Amino acid sequence: MSDATFKAHPFFARMYLRMSPNAEERGQAEYRAEMLAGLTGRVLELGAGNGLNFGHYPSTVTEVVAVEPEPTLRAAGQEAAANARIPVKVVEGVADGLPAADGEFDAAVASLVLCSVPDQATALAELKRVIRPGGELRFYEHVKPTKQPGAALATFAEKTFWPPIAGGCHPARKTGEAIEAAGFEMEACRRFGFSPGTPVPPIPHIIGRARRP
Repeated sequence: MSDATFKAHPFFARMYLRMSPNAEERGQAEYRAEMLAGLTGRVLELGAGNGLNFGHYPSTVTEVVAVEPEPTLRAAGQEAAANARIPVKVVEGVADGLPAADGEFDAAVASLVLCSVPDQATALAELKRVIRPGGELRFYEHVKPTKQPGAALATFAEKTFWPPIAGGCHPARKTGEAIEAAGFEMEACRRFGFSPGTPVPPIPHIIGRARRP
């Protein structure tokens, strides 16, 4: 992987490692468990970070290949993988060129990562490529608000200060629509507000599953 395909965000990675436990305690862990419930077979997880999903995979999953480009988070993810109750292999890779063969996995997981991939359409096309026909995409993502002034604030933040300080995060993406535009068949999608902690207000999120035809 060359520097041209990924820019490391070590400051954001260190901040995320410090802040993420609070979000888990505030309910994010339950959303992760909901997202992963009922999964089976081999799973590719995109942007696995520090491995917060690993403890929520059901025993019906035979292996997780966890792709993470950020070195700091990947190291933390490897530590989490060593303590997981199912086999987890953490590998280096990027969303626009996943290290996997066509149709290799029964399912893929994207949680709080499609906001930060350089190009959503390309990342979703890659996820669709590596999932077998009939396989699932499980997702848990924050999305653009539908009401004002939240929508305008998200758009302003995306075009100005937020991506550079938040690891490339784009808060004004319509990820649910992007999943369908990529050719996935939406089977379930629930929208709700969630705050990872004060002073951040509740942010719109979606959670659900889609299927590759």
